[in-house]
Amino acid sequence: MKNERFVVALDVGSAKTSAIVAQTVGESDIRCLAFGVAETKGLRKGQVSNLDMASGSIRQAVEEAERQAGIPIESSILGVGGGYIAGFNSRGGLGLGNRPRDVTREDVRRAVDAARQVRLPEGAEVLHVLPQGFWLDAQNGIRDPIGMVGRQLDVNVHLVTSPAVLAQNVVAAVNRAGVVVSDLVLEPLASADCVLSQDERELGACLVDIGAGTTELIVYSGGAVRHTAAIALGGDHFTNDLAVGIRTPIGEADRIKREEVWSPSELGEQERSIEIPCVGDRPPRSVLAREVAEILDARAQELLSLLKRDLERAALLNAIPAGLVFVGGGARLQGLLDMTEETFALPARVGRPRGLAGLPEEAIAPEYSAIVGLALYGARAQQVIEERPTFSSRLKGLFLG
Repeated sequence: MKNERFVVALDVGSAKTSAIVAQTVGESDIRCLAFGVAETKGLRKGQVSNLDMASGSIRQAVEEAERQAGIPIESSILGVGGGYIAGFNSRGGLGLGNRPRDVTREDVRRAVDAARQVRLPEGAEVLHVLPQGFWLDAQNGIRDPIGMVGRQLDVNVHLVTSPAVLAQNVVAAVNRAGVVVSDLVLEPLASADCVLSQDERELGACLVDIGAGTTELIVYSGGAVRHTAAIALGGDHFTNDLAVGIRTPIGEADRIKREEVWSPSELGEQERSIEIPCVGDRPPRSVLAREVAEILDARAQELLSLLKRDLERAALLNAIPAGLVFVGGGARLQGLLDMTEETFALPARVGRPRGLAGLPEEAIAPEYSAIVGLALYGARAQQVIEERPTFSSRLKGLFLG
């Protein structure tokens, strides 16, 4: 993209690949110019299993976006996720001298650099360094210390890491499709950007992205990221359980999963029959809606149990009074919100992307939260670079998200 006011975002998921071309209009308005989607092939649980097939899916989505936008796509921001993403908190700082002095931007950069100097798992690389708050001498809870006076500056950060080889393989697939990757962004971070309200971030909320192969979560509290994690269970597990349990094709199981109501409060009314196609040439047959509900209920209970256990281990279960917000294709599961509110005794809702003008109606859906968030993230990062031309591009994400 020759015009720096354009932003291209790519989301290569296990089920679908999507591309958005957006344009910054004026100082803050961001408009969608094109939206391309293709079925993903060659990926499994966020990992490339067939490079040629994966790049073919990417090329198809990119070409559709190019056709709509009427401009060539040469580079893009790429969303990353999957079961191997890990996050943890760290702290670092530096002395400012024997006498109090003003905190400079360079001081902030050095403090953050100190916080990221931790031993990473072998083969891992840092995707994001997300400040949670600064300490200046005895004063804590500072969000922007620049210009303040003190002798010791410390910072708490949240580090997001990924195995380098996994990210490199997805980048290789994008490159093979003729697109250069300009930046890597954690998908739940991008989703939160266009789904969570500022009140939810401040009060405390957990965004849960149920993808096809994995479920990823990100927790905000006090306006900052406190926790990121991934669970190796996604929407495909629900579909496969259903296909095996009622002996129907995968595609039909996926449709039933999305359309049938299976809220626990309605299980007593699930004695009606559902006609389903059988595998092979066998004639259709009927199953009780209760059978479908019980299969989906069991897998949902497992997912919510794993999610609750993760939040308990991170000591954050009581830090999300604003509740849980679901995005991704799995957010469409009927009955999931009722079960979540019963399990956590917290509010739950489905998140839909906002903040990008001109978005097609079909894209205002939970499964497109990541791609919309990526476009918004890229537009803001672009503004940071324009406003601070000497600021390192690698550090530009410090004040985003």
